[in-house]
Amino acid sequence: MKRGDMSVVKVKGLLCAALLALVYVSPAHAEVPDRITNVTVYGNEPCPSGDGDEIVVCAREPEGEQYRIPKRLRETKKNDPPSQSWAARVRTLDEASRPSMPNSCSAVGSGGQTGCTAALLQQWFAARQAAKARAADIP
Repeated sequence: MKRGDMSVVKVKGLLCAALLALVYVSPAHAEVPDRITNVTVYGNEPCPSGDGDEIVVCAREPEGEQYRIPKRLRETKKNDPPSQSWAARVRTLDEASRPSMPNSCSAVGSGGQTGCTAALLQQWFAARQAAKARAADIP
C-alpha cells in the first residue's frame, strides 16, 4: 500500500467509528414513554399534565364545540348519495333477502318451499284472468 492509501483507510475507519458513536447516542435509543394520551380541551381549560412516563398531547377547540358532534362527522360531502329513510332501507333489505325467506318458493333457505303452492295459485289466477280477457275480445 502507498502512504496516501493508508490515510484513506484511517479516515474511513474514523468515519465508521464516528457513525457508530452517533448511532449509539442518537434519540432512537432514548427511552420511549409508557403512554401517550391525546386530549381535547375546550375554551380556556388547562391541558392536564402527564405523570412520570406519560406524554399528554392537547388539542384546543372553541368552547362552543364542547357538546357538539365533531365537525368532520356533521359535514356532508357534496358527492355523497342522499340518505335514505329507515323505512326505505328496511324495504330494500326485505327485497334482497326475499328469496331465502319462508313463502318464497325457492330452493334457498329453510322455508323456501312453503310458498310454492301460493305461487302456483297466483299463476293459475293470472292465466284465468288473461283467458277471460281474451274471450271478452272475441266478437
